[in-house]
Amino acid sequence: MQLHQLYPFPEERKNRKRIGRGGGSGWGSTAGKGHKGQNARSGGGVPAGFEGGQMPLQRRLPKRGFKNYPFRVRYEVINVGLLAVAFEGKSEISIDDIYERGLAKAGCPVKILGDGELTAAVTVEAHKFSASALKKIQSAGGQAKALGGEDVAEAPKGKKAKAATETKTEG
Repeated sequence: MQLHQLYPFPEERKNRKRIGRGGGSGWGSTAGKGHKGQNARSGGGVPAGFEGGQMPLQRRLPKRGFKNYPFRVRYEVINVGLLAVAFEGKSEISIDDIYERGLAKAGCPVKILGDGELTAAVTVEAHKFSASALKKIQSAGGQAKALGGEDVAEAPKGKKAKAATETKTEG
């Protein structure tokens, strides 16, 4: 016997409520909707989140910050270790190769992260590279090319990277 062959015994099944089928059924006349009122009407009822005229919770709570949902850029992330396994024996990995292997959704921007090990010298082409991925690719003798043509010579500079270098030079 398999799961799709299981069934409840007929006496264990509950019949559905057949409303509006005459007074003898117990659900005739108003069909379980009571007398008059908003919920008795067709299409009646209150929308989700309606609190009877009281200011709804989603409007009472303070709103903070900036939401950039419609314009955010979502990167497909790939680890260096996965690249090493997927493209073993290949010296150049283009963005088209990544899309063809199904490592990233076609047309989406790709960011390479530094999890895993890379032993062979590989030239990798992607939209962005994390600092650790860049370090691993370069230490293996490879090259990282950010899309747009230019070579990525060193780790990307951000606020955190800038603050770290400033503290080193002061001390």
